[in-house]
Amino acid sequence: MPSLVEATAADIDALLPALEAIYKDIHAHPELSMAEFRTASMVADRIEKLGYEVSRNVGKTGVVGVLRNGDGATVMLRADMDALPVTEATGLPYASQVKAKDEDGIEVGVAHACGHDLHVTWLLGAAQLLAKHRDAWKGTVLVVFQPGEEVGRGARSMMDDGMATRFPKPDIILGQHVMVGAAGTVGYRSGTILSAGDSLKVKLFGRGAHGSQPQTSIDPVIMAASTTMRLQTIVSREIAPLDSAVLTVGALQAGTKENIIPDDATLKLNVRTYDEDVREYMLGAIRRICCAECAASGAPRDPEFTTLSSYPLTVNDEQASSRISDAFKQWFGERAFETQPAAASEDFSVFGRTWGVPYVFWIIGGTDARVYAQAKAEKKLNQIPGNHSPMYAPTLDPTLRTGLEAMICAAAVWLDQQDEKA
Repeated sequence: MPSLVEATAADIDALLPALEAIYKDIHAHPELSMAEFRTASMVADRIEKLGYEVSRNVGKTGVVGVLRNGDGATVMLRADMDALPVTEATGLPYASQVKAKDEDGIEVGVAHACGHDLHVTWLLGAAQLLAKHRDAWKGTVLVVFQPGEEVGRGARSMMDDGMATRFPKPDIILGQHVMVGAAGTVGYRSGTILSAGDSLKVKLFGRGAHGSQPQTSIDPVIMAASTTMRLQTIVSREIAPLDSAVLTVGALQAGTKENIIPDDATLKLNVRTYDEDVREYMLGAIRRICCAECAASGAPRDPEFTTLSSYPLTVNDEQASSRISDAFKQWFGERAFETQPAAASEDFSVFGRTWGVPYVFWIIGGTDARVYAQAKAEKKLNQIPGNHSPMYAPTLDPTLRTGLEAMICAAAVWLDQQDEKA
């Protein structure tokens, strides 16, 4: 009897055209976080026709499909469904024209500028192959289509909606992400692969006045500008050179008119770290500096801190990672390689952390291999449009095939009947 990977490989060529059509449809119809109603309905209908036990509206818009196929390991495969408040600028014939209102009621462009449309397509393809080739594996498969990854709430909302009691507990949780890298490659890593990410809103309070009478004000614009500059010294002067951290002030919002000093200003900032102690220090230092700058300005009250999102570290289980990397190297050869930790963050690990089971996450390259090689040779990799860019558009060939093969290859480590460890 052929292995699961070998059995499904013969069908991938025939499946790719249909998957490409699904991908382009999802890409042209993106939905914002926690509002993935069309996408969720589509994936639920498709996997239900394949014979999966389907649960809809898990954690609001999440979908869980369960396929039982005898005794064996339980494997969870996960894909995120949400898009970004970005106006697409790729010029693709299937580019998004969608606009929607965000959670603040502001109309924004919406685009799959992070690759989640590809993630959904990969998982739909894997679900179809697993359903067709039940004679090549044993166990239980959970296919999980998750909402709200971009706001860091989706995985938690699904777990809070009873995933741990409603569905079989996985022995392993698997996920992948398309990122800048040569298409056709798979980047694996044991231990930390993605950073922790924390996003904060800090409101600074001053005293408004006429622009011609600054002496009667406590200027929150100056306060915000000074705070922004001082925050940059945390990484440059307080974090050890061998530790890694990033602090970005992505928004500074204050005032409405050039001759009015406003009452308040708002900073929105993002922090990425690879160590829990560094993370805690960074968050404490941010609070210290913001409060100190407000005190130095004579602010009438302390700043107000709001957590916008919080992503834990993604730390791959060492034993499970070793088994998957061996499988990747056997199947992909030199196209599988050990990658460095990425500065991106994910809420994928919430499933494994909450369930208390091992998880593994890996990276699929999505950049045309020739474009990537030339940019690397010219030391211009930072000029390739990456995830969250309005120009981001992964090349489909061979990225679509590679991600599908990688998902099946990893799942087969636990499901393949020929694997004595399964």
